[in-house]
Amino acid sequence: MSTGHRHGSDVPDVAALHTEAASRLADVGQRFTDNRRQLVDALAHADHPLSIPELLQATGDVAQSSAYRNLSVLERAGVVAKVVTNDEWARYELTEDLTGHHHHLVCGSCGAVRDVVVPGDVEEHLDRALSVLAKREGFVLQHHRLDLVGVCKKCS
Repeated sequence: MSTGHRHGSDVPDVAALHTEAASRLADVGQRFTDNRRQLVDALAHADHPLSIPELLQATGDVAQSSAYRNLSVLERAGVVAKVVTNDEWARYELTEDLTGHHHHLVCGSCGAVRDVVVPGDVEEHLDRALSVLAKREGFVLQHHRLDLVGVCKKCS
C-alpha cells in the first residue's frame, strides 16, 4: 500500500493509512490509540523524516515519553521506520511500503535527513548491481536502503 504522499503531489489517503496502521498494530497485539494516530498523521504529512522534537511540535499534546514508547510500538508493527543519523536525534518516517521506495540524504554536520527518489533507470541499475553483489556473497536480497551521507546546503 503506497499513499503516494512523499513522492508525488497526491494528498495521503489518511483513512487507508489508518486502516493499515490499525491492522498492523492488531497483528502485534496493540491498539491504534489516539497518540499513535497523531504520530502517524504527523509523519504522513511530513516531507522528510522527523526527529522527536519535530514530532512533538507537530502533534502538540503527545508527551515525549509517550512519543518514544509509541514510536517503538509502531516500529515493531511495521508502520514506522527509524532513520539513524550521527546527531543526537534519530528521525522517524512511515515505512516504505506505505509511502513508496526512496533513499535519504543525511547531513553529517547537522543530522538533517531529506528524502530523495532516484530516477527509475538508475534505480534499476542499482537493483541489478546489488543483486549481483548479494548473490556473490550467498545472500538473498529482499530490498535495499541507501543513505547518502555528506554535508547539506545549509551547513556547506
